[in-house]
Amino acid sequence: MAEIDRMLVANEEWARDFADAHPVRPARAVAVVACMDSRMPLFGLLGLSIGDAHVIRNAGGVITEDTIRSLTISQHLLGTREIVLVHHTDCGLQTTDDISFADRVEQATGRRPPWAARAFTDVDDDVRESMRLLKESPYLLSREVRGTVYDVETGRLREVV
Repeated sequence: MAEIDRMLVANEEWARDFADAHPVRPARAVAVVACMDSRMPLFGLLGLSIGDAHVIRNAGGVITEDTIRSLTISQHLLGTREIVLVHHTDCGLQTTDDISFADRVEQATGRRPPWAARAFTDVDDDVRESMRLLKESPYLLSREVRGTVYDVETGRLREVV
């Protein structure tokens, strides 16, 4: 059975116990920007329930034009006012650099991506850079931004200042 088929079966089971819909505005007025790493169960590790927060995930949890777009919509239309970044140890983006990655994609597909992978070597520095980009964005209503690093070995979250 294909993985997507397994997911659809699991959804049928989940939907049987589905209580009711939640309001569209996040109850805790917070947006989370996190890496897409499958080792990070965001709702559990942040103590969130369905309807509590907007969650935006991408490779590295980096701040891209689309991340800013999503956060701007989240704040202007849906009332979020705080942003928490969740990066993590042992990130795949620490295993390459932007040029090598672009070379790899071009070699495999014949096309060089027009965007940077946003690879990094120091996760704390990358969190600080992400916080800086958010605080400097002219589109956000609130710049209440805090950054964290999730340790994939211990399950603990630590704040980056």
